[in-house]
Amino acid sequence: MRNLLAAILLAMPLAALAAKAQTVVLDVQNMTCEVCPITVRKALDKVPGVAAVKVDFDKKTATVKFDPDRANVATLVKATTNAGYPSSAHK
Repeated sequence: MRNLLAAILLAMPLAALAAKAQTVVLDVQNMTCEVCPITVRKALDKVPGVAAVKVDFDKKTATVKFDPDRANVATLVKATTNAGYPSSAHK
């Protein structure tokens, strides 16, 4: 019990130092069918640091919440592009 409490107390300051999650909207190309968003979501979910993904087929966008210490926009764009769906940050 004492070791568990010590581990929790040691972990708390590290959590406070973690960067705040960021959100980016990607404009995604080549989404032509209703299955495409599933592929885009799965590609983004595989990127370390991604916390949440929402793909909008009608708007051709992917909204990604991620830890900026573990991922960045370039990594997210690369993930969708490698899956066959080139993307860019929404302007």
